[in-house]
Amino acid sequence: MNTETDVKDLVKSRYGAAAAQVAQGGACCGAAAVGGSDPITSDLYDAVQAGGLPEKALLASLGCGNPTALAELNPGETVLDLGSGGGIDVLLSARRVGPTGMAFGLDMTREMLALAQDNKQKSGQRNVFFLRGEIENIPLPDDSVDVIISNCVINLSADKDRVLREAFRVLKPGGRFAVSDVVVRGEMPPAIRRSMELWAGCVAGALSDTDYLAKLAAAGFENAGIELTRIYGAEDALEFLAGQGAELQALAAEVDGKFASGFVRARKPLAAAVDRPAAAATPSCCGPRAG
Repeated sequence: MNTETDVKDLVKSRYGAAAAQVAQGGACCGAAAVGGSDPITSDLYDAVQAGGLPEKALLASLGCGNPTALAELNPGETVLDLGSGGGIDVLLSARRVGPTGMAFGLDMTREMLALAQDNKQKSGQRNVFFLRGEIENIPLPDDSVDVIISNCVINLSADKDRVLREAFRVLKPGGRFAVSDVVVRGEMPPAIRRSMELWAGCVAGALSDTDYLAKLAAAGFENAGIELTRIYGAEDALEFLAGQGAELQALAAEVDGKFASGFVRARKPLAAAVDRPAAAATPSCCGPRAG
């Protein structure tokens, strides 16, 4: 059984080691950080977005998408990135909300926070703030954030219901939930679900698309939907499972097309109360993004 404590300890260890590797001049990119390769975390940011950002912010990217490219962000808004890592999405968000807005990053790993602070200093951006804490217990007041983003982090939590309730709490009425995450389409082989290493690699802890939408509705969100941005085939699975042992590698064909990166959107109702969520609209899930 993968307990909440087991998962949290593994994630801290894995991402702390990845941050240390980047601080020493190496790259951390999913499984590549521990000697493999990872199709999930590659090629997420183009040259235009990366321009002007500290190199170590890019090297420390461990996401599965680019929420800042798809999220609607407006000047003057307050943005919170759950599991902000080296800070790349916080820095990109800070650019878009401008000097009258604020971008917060929340992470539980000391090494990642140190790296993020260094990247903030190098960027020269003054509207960026990094907080230490857990996404299950967000250290911000009720109704204080316009937009919540996250990049392949919510799937790492063993208590996703609590994460979504906390996200709902800190969002202002009408606030937006706009995260990239890995989702499962269909049944996942039990051996993969049990793998602790794959919990830290954005796969074993992933929700099904229908479960994700149901949990958002239960937390009080409305207008929830998932836009699939990349579907992973058997070759991607083989690449990701490299080094995981023969039993798991043999499952690559079984997970062909069952894992996908998706952009998850939802909204907190304008009349929502934290302790009495408004009834959520029936969510929908759409297919792959055109193009």
